[in-house]
Order: sequence, then C-alpha cells, then structure tokens
Amino acid sequence: MSRIAYVNGRYLPRGDAMVGIEDRGFQFADGVYEVCEVRGGKLVDERRHMARLQRSLDLLRMDRPMPASSLAIVMRETIRRNRVTNGVVYVQVTRGEMRRDFPFPPAGTPPTVVVTARSNDPAKIDAQAEAGIAVITVPDERWRHVDIKSVALLPNVLAKQQAREQGAREAWLVDAQGRVTEGASSTAWIVTRDGVLVTRPLGGDILPGITRSVVMDLIAEQGLRFEERAFTVEEAYAAREAFVTSASQSVMPVVEIDGRPIGNRAPGMTATALRRDYHGTAELT
Repeated sequence: MSRIAYVNGRYLPRGDAMVGIEDRGFQFADGVYEVCEVRGGKLVDERRHMARLQRSLDLLRMDRPMPASSLAIVMRETIRRNRVTNGVVYVQVTRGEMRRDFPFPPAGTPPTVVVTARSNDPAKIDAQAEAGIAVITVPDERWRHVDIKSVALLPNVLAKQQAREQGAREAWLVDAQGRVTEGASSTAWIVTRDGVLVTRPLGGDILPGITRSVVMDLIAEQGLRFEERAFTVEEAYAAREAFVTSASQSVMPVVEIDGRPIGNRAPGMTATALRRDYHGTAELT
C-alpha cells in the first residue's frame, strides 16, 4: 500500500507529496510540529498536543492554519488512509513559501501544512522496555527557546547520531552547570536512592513534554514522591532508576548512562509500573 500524506489541502501518495523549494521550513526551519501517538486507531492526548501546537504557533507569531476541529479531521483521515492502528501521526506547519528573505513574508501568505502517519511495532517497543535502553550525555548546544516545538532540530540530530555511534538509544543533553536538561527527543527522569522521582522544571531550556505531563498526573494519582528540579549527571549515575518519556515510547526504562549501569542494569519497578499504567491516565479520542 502506498503511504499517503496530506499537503496543503490534498491527500497524495508520498512520492507525489511536495512543498516548494522556497518554503520557509526548508530555508529557515521556520516552522513547528507535533507528534501524537496513535493507539488502537485513536489519538492519545490530542487535546494537550493541540494546545502545545497553538502555544508554539503563538510564540513564533504564526497563525493557526485551520481550526483545531478541522486539523483533527485531517489527522484522523491521514491515519485512516494509512491504515495505522498503532503508531504516530506527525503534523508540521511552516510560515509558508515566499522569495527567500529573512523577515516574515507579507500578511496573508498561506502557511504550509503537512500531516503524515506511520505504524510502529508495539511488540518491538515493549521488548525494548523489558530490556531497557542505554543513553549517553552530551553538551546541550541548542538555542534558548527549546520550549517551542520548532523544526530546527540540528543539535538534536547530531546528539542522536552520536548516541547511535556509541551503541545507545538516546542522548541526554547537559547544560553548562553539569545538569541534565532533557533527551534529544524525550524527557529525562531519575528515581533517587530514596525513591523520589525527579525531572527538570519547565522553562525555556526544555520542551513541555505531553507524555511528561501525563506521567506527572499519574504520579499524583498514585501518591508517589516527586521533585520537579534539575539533577546533575552525577546524580543520574547514582540513581536507583532512570527513564525517558515521549509520545512514541510512553515510559521507557534506562539501564545504562555513559556505559555505567543504573541500578542492577535492569528496568526498575517504578518505571515499569508507570509504563504499565500510562494509558489508563492518558486521553484516547
């Protein structure tokens, strides 16, 4: 089956789906995106994802390309046409196409909207969770507004590539004070020796993760001890557990950081329980 993409009002085979060479997403990374999990054919946490998309658009002074209800229809139709039961749907909005120039294009320039969907293999992801993943730490060299879900991801790409070359699944980015900000494509968490869950507070230096927010709800529901604060790489090395959260992985245990074992180099009880219970708290629509 040919995969289908939505581009600016049309559903097209992937090979025919194109945007202009002077699109500002291509020329300047002048765009934003969202990735939403699809589970059982339903969108996971759609409301929170659409709210974050609006926030990113607002911060970059971009107009919403269509009403939220219309975008929801496009997302579901893209999922249907690609026959995705379990996977992700990807939405990208750019400031549109115009002669290459740094200032914003004239008011009324149509934005570019691209929506794609693809399946994943839940059994493969579950197997990774049962074994746990390795991460490495690298300096955080991104711009100062990573709280905007911008398509400008080159530092993340380089970090991910470095992780792959070292046999790891993810890279944790580290600020100038030696504190972990977040993963290249995930939120970073540890569980201290005293059993306290820790993740960095929101700010301009991390993305407001949707899965992060759902896990925080789950932590509150279960009455677990939690601290929203920065933690150092050394604290992570000494942690009882570590894990990452993202739309494509939900909760993924980390068993190794920079080649050092975390706990007994096996997924911890806390991360495993949060992964088990996650979709009971998440919204499916």
